[in-house]
Amino acid sequence: MTDCQRFSNSEMSCAKTEELIKKSILIKDGNPARYRLQTTSDHQNQSKSHRKIIIGERDPDKSHKIILLVGETGTGKTTLINTMINYMCGVKREDKIWIEITEDQSDRTSVHSQTPLITVYGFYIPESSLDLTIIDTPGYGDTRGTEHDKQIAKSFLHLCKSDNVVKQIDAVCFVIKADQNRLTDSQRYIFDAFQSLLGEDIKENIVLLITHSTGLPPQNALTAVKEAQVMCAVDEKNQPIYFLFDNCQSLSCDQDWDLSCNGMKRFFTFLEHRRTKGLRSTREVLQKRQKLEENISEQKAHVQTMEQKQHELKQAQDDLEKHKENKNFEYTVEVSYRVKVDIDPAVAKQAMCCTVCEENCHYPGCWWFKNISWCHVFKNDHCTVCTNKCHFSKHVKEDKIYAAQRKSEKRINEDLKKEYDDNYEKSLSKVNKLNEELQELDNKKIKLVMEAFNCVEVLEKIALNTDSLFTLQHIDFLIEKMKEIKEPEKAEELENIKKRAGENQAPHTA
Repeated sequence: MTDCQRFSNSEMSCAKTEELIKKSILIKDGNPARYRLQTTSDHQNQSKSHRKIIIGERDPDKSHKIILLVGETGTGKTTLINTMINYMCGVKREDKIWIEITEDQSDRTSVHSQTPLITVYGFYIPESSLDLTIIDTPGYGDTRGTEHDKQIAKSFLHLCKSDNVVKQIDAVCFVIKADQNRLTDSQRYIFDAFQSLLGEDIKENIVLLITHSTGLPPQNALTAVKEAQVMCAVDEKNQPIYFLFDNCQSLSCDQDWDLSCNGMKRFFTFLEHRRTKGLRSTREVLQKRQKLEENISEQKAHVQTMEQKQHELKQAQDDLEKHKENKNFEYTVEVSYRVKVDIDPAVAKQAMCCTVCEENCHYPGCWWFKNISWCHVFKNDHCTVCTNKCHFSKHVKEDKIYAAQRKSEKRINEDLKKEYDDNYEKSLSKVNKLNEELQELDNKKIKLVMEAFNCVEVLEKIALNTDSLFTLQHIDFLIEKMKEIKEPEKAEELENIKKRAGENQAPHTA
């Protein structure tokens, strides 16, 4: 029996549904029978920032809506996506079928259900009056931590910049269960993180998709959203805009599908009438976020570089001081010298002495006194005794003689002095060079800190969530750096952001 015959026997009257089944693969027979639409996909490629799962081809003449779906695992995102495709395909309860495009991840392990890629679903169905693109963000806020979340933010930026289909956002859909009266830490983290990715102008396009609903007003969920200060569009009564779904269509055709059908009808009406938002502001937020993240990372690496240079400078300065104190090219020697002293009268009355050689040329016994040159030590007017054989005019005859004395003198080893001077110049040059390098590093530090502050200022103006955890995780670091570069006013501005965020994130009482 063919698929088409199977549904003819089931009294399926809708021709377009029959055509739809021909494009599908039976997953499980039953009431309803579960079918998966055949899709085209670029498959999961780790080198890409996202993957695409497509049904059909875009019709440029049709209205095209793009939604961003955000929520933690277990809130019913998968069922919502499948509910959307059934609604677009016109599937009714009496058709006794359920169309799927996504895998049911409820029974999969966390390792398999957490994928690092954004998934883009393209529903381009001839049976529908509009084309729909869903951007799904699985794994956001999972146990792999902030580094994984940063990668998803980068993937979202890459998608917004590179994809020729994703040029707008018609709705950002936060998914939450109806019975939740308080958001989990994971949910708060997820919603905060995505609000920090979006431009401020997107606020009126954020709505709540409330799952597992009984149809009653979702007071618990609305209270949880209010206490968590989740930003979203509001109605004329200033209440959050939400849509209810019971998430049970795929389980049994005996269930009433009216709740989810009405919720989906209202949601698509909202899409038709809500003003589309371009991605310019969101792209700018994403780019500033990425720039801030890169800046902070560079600053932290810069701190390590400066600390290393400062350590090198301290060592070089210590070496220079030790070098100054260690002039080991000097040495001390004992030297002799002559001084004039009085003659001992008991030995002689006068002596012939050379004033050049500082020697006693005739002593004792020099008795001739009329003409110095007549003394017998001279020959041809020159002394025959003194070292330099000096002329008689350089001699004197008096009652004094030269006596030898000794003293200590400091001498310089010229080779060692040259080595000392060379080493000193090298040490001094190294100190000066390190000081110059540190000055350049300090200038760069100032530039980086000011650039980071500029990013925070811009995000404060254009981001939907100006007090996001993403920004706050860097605030203390930036405050410290602002103080270091002597910018107390800017440090105070950052302190005010931190203080305001603390007030806004404080628990609210009902």
